Amino acid sequence: MSFFNTWFRLGIAALSLSLLTSTSAYSGGHMGDKDHTMPSKDVVETAISAGNFETLAAALSAAGLVETLKSEGPFTVFAPTDEAFAMLPAGTVEMLLMPANKQKLIDILTYHVVAGDVKAADVIKLSSAETLNGQTVSIKILDGKVFINNATVTATDIESTNGIIHVIDTVLIPE
Repeated sequence: MSFFNTWFRLGIAALSLSLLTSTSAYSGGHMGDKDHTMPSKDVVETAISAGNFETLAAALSAAGLVETLKSEGPFTVFAPTDEAFAMLPAGTVEMLLMPANKQKLIDILTYHVVAGDVKAADVIKLSSAETLNGQTVSIKILDGKVFINNATVTATDIESTNGIIHVIDTVLIPE
């Protein structure tokens, strides 16, 4: 089994266990009731339940950021899909998941997070935003599409108990 597969499986197992033991996963929401208005999951749980952020979940686990993003927040997460991670050069994800590269992985992942609850209607009013790693992402609208640096926003305003997720099609790499 490759190093990536091992880390990936361990990350998913840890996140699954976290979901099973989390009181927020079972409280405050109406699980199965499609008419509820209050989210019942935090940003990590929301991303995991979506099913297309498995690589992001594994990376958050390897970087030790799961508990941070399960905290009160609020956070705005520009979440790259599994397809976005797959577009990185071959071996990049595996290299980033190595313990020796933990700080680089943390820098990349925190470059996808902005402090606060920034909905799409607010994002489009901005030209940039400071991320949790201290660097700034650019925000622009071209031909009716919103871009965070070179990533296209493909879905917006996925609410959670501690923030908002906007889905992007490219992994953002800080300078």
